[in-house]
Amino acid sequence: MLIGKRIEMTPRIMHGKPVIKGTRIPVGLILGYLSGGMTLDEILGEYPTLTREDVLACLEYASCIVDSEGGV
Repeated sequence: MLIGKRIEMTPRIMHGKPVIKGTRIPVGLILGYLSGGMTLDEILGEYPTLTREDVLACLEYASCIVDSEGGV
């Protein structure tokens, strides 16, 4: 599970929104890029400090949120 290693929520960073650990890059921003059609390589090109695992952790986080909501 990558979430705990890669995603953090701290009230003093981005008002407690989930971000990639050690950055101010919100998980929602990365998910928006992916849903808009950006590839993993394009995202990593825009944010060279991110890793493939950081982006995958964003997807894992979204999956956990959807699963916890109990369905559509």
